[in-house]
Amino acid sequence: MSLLVDVFTTDESGESCFLDVPEGSSDLAGFESWRSTVWGSETVHSLGARFFPQLAGDELRVAPADVPEFIEEVLLLKNNVESIAARMNSPKPVAQRASEIADRLGNILDAALRALQVGGGVQIW
Repeated sequence: MSLLVDVFTTDESGESCFLDVPEGSSDLAGFESWRSTVWGSETVHSLGARFFPQLAGDELRVAPADVPEFIEEVLLLKNNVESIAARMNSPKPVAQRASEIADRLGNILDAALRALQVGGGVQIW
């Protein structure tokens, strides 16, 4: 299974409305195993991340008011992707792991920027 990233808004009744993924964008946020091996890893924790480690236990739901801070965290991880990849226990070469993580962070950043534009939030599940 794969983790997915979606943008949501909340209607007048408090119900979440998930927006369609635009053409040219991807909703892939990583493999299911990445909940603990990447997003919830000690390396990500040590960088000071507070949003991504939540994926180790469940889904991550970023409220609209928290999206700017979430974007900062995505950029922090993007700037440290090689360090994260180097500490993973995987048979893949570090460069390949780093590329995969960077691609998924790009998808997540794209969703977060779309959420910011519409006053919505981000959910990874």
